[in-house]
Amino acid sequence: MSELSSRELLARLIGFATVSRDSNLELIAFVQQYLADFGVQSELFHNAARTKANLFATIGPADRGGIVLSGHTDVVPVDGQAWTVEPFRLTENDGRLYGRGTADMKGYLACVLAAVPGFLKRKLELPVHLAFSYDEEVGCLGVRPMLAELGKRAPRPRLCLIGEPTGLKPVLGHKGKLAMRCHVKGAACHSAYAPHGVNAIQYAARLINRLEEIGDELARPEHHDARFDPPFSTVQTGVISGGRALNIVPAECEFDFEVRALPGFDANSVADKLQAYAEAELLPRMREVQPDTDIRLQALNAYPGLSTSPDSDAARLLAMLSGSNEYGTVAFGTEGGLFTQAGIPTVVCGPGSMNQGHKPDEFVTVEQLGRCDAMFARLGQHLGSAG
Repeated sequence: MSELSSRELLARLIGFATVSRDSNLELIAFVQQYLADFGVQSELFHNAARTKANLFATIGPADRGGIVLSGHTDVVPVDGQAWTVEPFRLTENDGRLYGRGTADMKGYLACVLAAVPGFLKRKLELPVHLAFSYDEEVGCLGVRPMLAELGKRAPRPRLCLIGEPTGLKPVLGHKGKLAMRCHVKGAACHSAYAPHGVNAIQYAARLINRLEEIGDELARPEHHDARFDPPFSTVQTGVISGGRALNIVPAECEFDFEVRALPGFDANSVADKLQAYAEAELLPRMREVQPDTDIRLQALNAYPGLSTSPDSDAARLLAMLSGSNEYGTVAFGTEGGLFTQAGIPTVVCGPGSMNQGHKPDEFVTVEQLGRCDAMFARLGQHLGSAG
């Protein structure tokens, strides 16, 4: 197969509308064939319905640890957004490459694939592993079965580089996330006799107010970590629904809330405090009126934060590759905490900016792709000589 530039590969990848709600198999088949044409075999890890797959491939000696280059293949929807270009066709204008996923994060995947011929020519002393996942955008779900399987194998990779868009600035940390749903079961009655019922919406409001109080506690200066913006763990309620009609005391209400947790903070402690408040303060009052009322918390998804030491081998390699040891953090989450939990030290660095991610007319610049190409050339040189 003739070699393709990162820009040409990005055009191919953008053409696959891999929104998280849909399959990514056409893109994965393209990548698998692309690698096979260079003699690189790959392995797929499917979801239960076999509608999506992760891809894992190794370039170089498989009996050594090596470096994982990881990224997700799914993108967020374009529904309701005012695009001025076709979102699933690459459009170039004034040094910018437009399309859904150009920044988050098919630009990085294109650079990884463009680097494959160079890695092969180097005859690497340490391998490069490619790990392309699905369903990152809906809670870092897809990568988990792949990591579970890789964790059973030896040798373990030495580190992982996740190419989320950081403007190619080295990043060593981000917050974790816990998403929860709270179900409040009240008791309906005619609103003229409201005290005879249990108003699920009003009790949900008390719970939401308690979450705000917990968030205020977490924002105290003694809990700050100046590396992050905001420098504390946050709590917010994002969705609420309940009620049938104004003249009916609502029997049901549910709301979704999330915790964005600093590395090292147990986000589940927020849910525990809310549950304790419900059991001590609210449920006794509710059950005085109707015994079968209830408050129930349901976990929706979660992923851990990332905090890699600047003194680690992973950080030193990233400084060499990026040309900077001015390490930072990002506000958004990645699969990095999951790789770290699997015993693989992880850093984050990739082309583009999340300021463009998830927006209409998303773009990455030609300059950023070129710099990422150069970063992978340095990686190939490093692994082909010093290891």
